Amino acid sequence: MVLGLSVCMQSPLPAQEASTTPPIVLDSVVAVVNNQAILSSDIDDEIRLSVLDPGRGGLGILTRQHALDQLIGRALIQQQIRQQDEQAAEPSQQEVDARLAELRKELPACVRENCASDAGWQAFLSAHDLDPQRVEAYLRYRIEILRFIEMRFSQGIRISLQDIETYYHGTLLPQYAKGEAIPPLDKVSARIEEILLQQRVNVLFDDWLGNLRRQGEIEVLDPALEPALPQSSGPASGNPAADGNAPASPGFASHADAGTAPRGGNR
Repeated sequence: MVLGLSVCMQSPLPAQEASTTPPIVLDSVVAVVNNQAILSSDIDDEIRLSVLDPGRGGLGILTRQHALDQLIGRALIQQQIRQQDEQAAEPSQQEVDARLAELRKELPACVRENCASDAGWQAFLSAHDLDPQRVEAYLRYRIEILRFIEMRFSQGIRISLQDIETYYHGTLLPQYAKGEAIPPLDKVSARIEEILLQQRVNVLFDDWLGNLRRQGEIEVLDPALEPALPQSSGPASGNPAADGNAPASPGFASHADAGTAPRGGNR
């Protein structure tokens, strides 16, 4: 077990003075997940990168406590990827480039700062203390983990026509005001199927990640970063398509938002 360690640097003073000079702490281990250390700097990095998370819109600044919890969940998932088939979930450079282009054009924070242009993107990175290499690495493991989750949990799930019709009549139609144009079932059935599939994947993923947490050796070394009590309402905590601020979430927003009705037709 890794204990609470700090990376320190002593001031270059004479021996008689150095003993009275406190060390400068550069970094410290704040948690350990199955012998994998999480550093204080990792939390700082997670908070900076949270501006790129589409699931955090309107949630405010990510707290250090929630950032650590996301890192713990992510560490558990990445350990499972390494134990199984790391190559199967690894994205290509073309996929990473495509995701970056999409993010620069569609992420609300980027749209406001004109990230589609090179000058706007550089200004955005500078304003949030980010660099292109770190952003690319962040997008790469986001894609990798989401792919792993889909490969592991979507196999064998079948959505029936009755399931689609029930969602259409019971969930989608009530969201339209009187007089609004309502898309016919055949125009939105594919999107409804995607939503229902993602909901079922989320349930399976929640259970799986909860088991990893219970079975793993997780030690938080900073009492101020101990996880809060699970929330009893809102998006399901622990799933990558839910609220990135939820206690158990690894901090990923899925491409299929289970809470979004397919308004405006098939996408």
